[in-house]
Amino acid sequence: MEATETNAVETKETVNMVKDVPKDELDKLIRQHVYGAIGVSLVPLPIVDLVGLTGVQLNLLRVLAKKYEIPFLKDTVKNLLSVIVGSAAPVAVGVPLAASLGKFIPFLGETMAVITMPVVAGASTYAIGKVFIRHFASGGTFLTFNPEKVKAYYAEMFKEGEKVAVDVKKEKEQAKKS
Repeated sequence: MEATETNAVETKETVNMVKDVPKDELDKLIRQHVYGAIGVSLVPLPIVDLVGLTGVQLNLLRVLAKKYEIPFLKDTVKNLLSVIVGSAAPVAVGVPLAASLGKFIPFLGETMAVITMPVVAGASTYAIGKVFIRHFASGGTFLTFNPEKVKAYYAEMFKEGEKVAVDVKKEKEQAKKS
């Protein structure tokens, strides 16, 4: 109980002291995590790729929280991630899960996963980053985050993230060829 009170006090102080973080620094951070999300989505083991994706997204939020000087509450953040991704965009959950489970099907399933999973994983990571940057920049914390209020923005950022993920995937493929 004492830890919760401490976090609430820290949260109130943090809300009053919103830190300004340079946009280019935040964009670079998101892009690095999109790369990571795409990379783990290619792990050939079903479900392991989803665990890795969750780890990448948790790390993104941990780093963002540090930049905005907001206490990182791992269990709270895990719950928020599942709620925002699950409720805001069922496609963002259904497609990666189907792609991950499809890896059980030799050749066809693996091929489908390699095509769809990286883009969806990258787009989801991008959208999560953008949603929390907006929330933190407005003085919010993990304790004040309301997934219902960001559904539309998450969906918008997911679509934008799909384009970013496709570009990142192309960059990775071109780098392999060079």
